[in-house]
Amino acid sequence: MAFIICQPCIDAKDTACVDACPVDCIHPRKDEESFESATQLYIDPQECIDCGACVPECPVEAIFPEDEVPEKWHEYIEINRLWYKGQK
Repeated sequence: MAFIICQPCIDAKDTACVDACPVDCIHPRKDEESFESATQLYIDPQECIDCGACVPECPVEAIFPEDEVPEKWHEYIEINRLWYKGQK
């Protein structure tokens, strides 16, 4: 299980979660080419160690454990996975 970034991150892209992540699994970072064009940040489901360090750092409360994503944002589970498939 990984954490999922949901709708509140869209256009906010606050990178406090990126700085808090001990395994660098949240992208794109500000120094990555895709940062400007991305509408939100994403958590790599293969790299995430489920530590939860990102959750309290998110100022818009957009990050949830995959099994706790609110029903209204379930599509973000697939959106997150598809973004990583396109990046690799």
